[in-house]
Amino acid sequence: MDLFPYQYRPGQGELVRFISESVSDGMCPVVEAGTGTGKTVSALAGTLSVAMERGLKVVYLTRTKSQQKQVVREAAAIGHGILCVALQGRSAASCPMMRDDPELASGTPEEISKLCSEYKRRTDGQCHCRFYANIEHTDIDEWVETIRERHPEPEEFARMCEDAELCPYELLKYALPHADVIAASYPFVFLPQVLGRLEEWTGTPLHRMVVVVDEAHNLPDYLRDVQTFEYSSRALDLAEKEARDNGDSEVHDGLTVTDIIAVLREIMGHAVKEYLIEDDGILPPYFLEDELMSRLGTTSVNVMRICQGLEDLGDSISERKRQRRKLPRSYIGSMGAFICAWISGAEDCHVRLIIGGSNPCFQSYCMDPSGASGPLNDCYASVHMSGTLEPMDSYVSDLGLDRPVVRRIDGFFPRENLLTLYTDEVSMRYEDRFIESNYRRLRELLISTVNSVHVNTAVFFQSYQFMDKMLEEGLVSDLGRDVYHERRDMPQQELMEVFDTFRASEGSVLLCVTGGRISEGLDFPDKSLELAVIIGIPFPKPTAKMKAMTRYYDAKFGDGRLYVSIIPATRKMRQSIGRLIRSETDRGVAAILDRRVATMKGIDALQCGDIPEAVRAFFS
Repeated sequence: MDLFPYQYRPGQGELVRFISESVSDGMCPVVEAGTGTGKTVSALAGTLSVAMERGLKVVYLTRTKSQQKQVVREAAAIGHGILCVALQGRSAASCPMMRDDPELASGTPEEISKLCSEYKRRTDGQCHCRFYANIEHTDIDEWVETIRERHPEPEEFARMCEDAELCPYELLKYALPHADVIAASYPFVFLPQVLGRLEEWTGTPLHRMVVVVDEAHNLPDYLRDVQTFEYSSRALDLAEKEARDNGDSEVHDGLTVTDIIAVLREIMGHAVKEYLIEDDGILPPYFLEDELMSRLGTTSVNVMRICQGLEDLGDSISERKRQRRKLPRSYIGSMGAFICAWISGAEDCHVRLIIGGSNPCFQSYCMDPSGASGPLNDCYASVHMSGTLEPMDSYVSDLGLDRPVVRRIDGFFPRENLLTLYTDEVSMRYEDRFIESNYRRLRELLISTVNSVHVNTAVFFQSYQFMDKMLEEGLVSDLGRDVYHERRDMPQQELMEVFDTFRASEGSVLLCVTGGRISEGLDFPDKSLELAVIIGIPFPKPTAKMKAMTRYYDAKFGDGRLYVSIIPATRKMRQSIGRLIRSETDRGVAAILDRRVATMKGIDALQCGDIPEAVRAFFS
């Protein structure tokens, strides 16, 4: 069954057939598809052609809400009565009962879920949440048909529900069993507890689901992060305040919570002094357990009993908060859970670190993403899509995919529409970047390249630190144009306002970071971006963590530097360059200011002795 809703462009039919045939055979197609291939609609058409025949559900995983909207729009274009549901995690902002309480804004989905159960609780037959209570008297089938016909995007659906005084999150759960496509965020598949709920709500086991991973090049890092855990100095401060507010209870053999906190502070201070080198430092495998036993004068068994005591106390504090309709969070409980996880965690794929800075923390960093990738092998089939997956064999190995079939499909834009240049005059190598002559020439090239034409331009820096240095030294006034810039930890709403303002401007400059939020997943159609200047290659800083990762991949695959440094940097640069060409009519120039790019596979750049002149010639 051909579900592709548009006229095929060259190569699109091949892509849809490849996905459909691979899914039909229960395989894991891994696809690098260039700009203009229509990855979202192709993945939907290819997977749905099999899923609808065999009674499977398509779970389309995205990183952002804007990507979820794209899935809903393409499902609407396909038609054929397909029901697409956009499922987002719980948050206070999405709950009409909680959004006006600023104390709840930082709540995790798990904490909001616990608090939600308190709102839904009945007292004398009365439910405390009218939005939930009203669902009991709602015609679910009618709502399902409304979603099927109108294909509402998440914000529109939330408004529809609130106008009807219904809880959007709970109503979606009732619609899930009827859905053909579920657009969801990564946690719904890769966090076991959340996956269990998804299976329960849909009435569909994982082995009857086809999982599509959008922007798949981000998946390995995401899976590392979900297996990583840490505890900071600031969290100790919060746990201490919580302990004093709750009577500083004894947790084991005469030891109170503040006694344990005081010892942890001493151990953290010792770790900073003895093991920290610049940003971080590797700790001995049993460092925390040995230090706790030594300083408390106890055994490993009693350390675990202390952890259990802290967790039990945290549970009781959380429950009392929940009953008062406060965020059910306990810093004491989190401290106990952290110590327990640190001591019992796997040694082979985690590295124990002390992280420096203004808020030092212990971190157990997971180096191997495959420990959380099991659902990709347990589902009926999984589809992996990105514009930057090469080398695909490294992606397959990294995730441990059982049934991979790989395919690369080029974009459909004319080759002459994109010109990628580099200069051998400057280097952003750590040892070179601040040499006076190199830095001065780099700055001159940046300014002259940007000012060579009056088009919307993005400058992608290697790091926020280097961007901030140039800003402090007057880069904005030297450019003489409207300049916008991305900041570290910028709130998403503010970032999108900056992005939208720049995109609607003419001849402005946007300063951002390679590998940051602007360099991935955001579209710059037509003339909203025509010139990209990339300063340096975003190799990771050679921290203790990166060195441990390199050793781990040396042992696992034989080439740690390739997996840890070269491949991630190449993918980030290709993502930045890819912002220029989003359709077959877009044109643009990428100028890379770093001679080291000449040795990088996957970046097809031409050496140029006069980049500003070449840019002028291209646009004239």
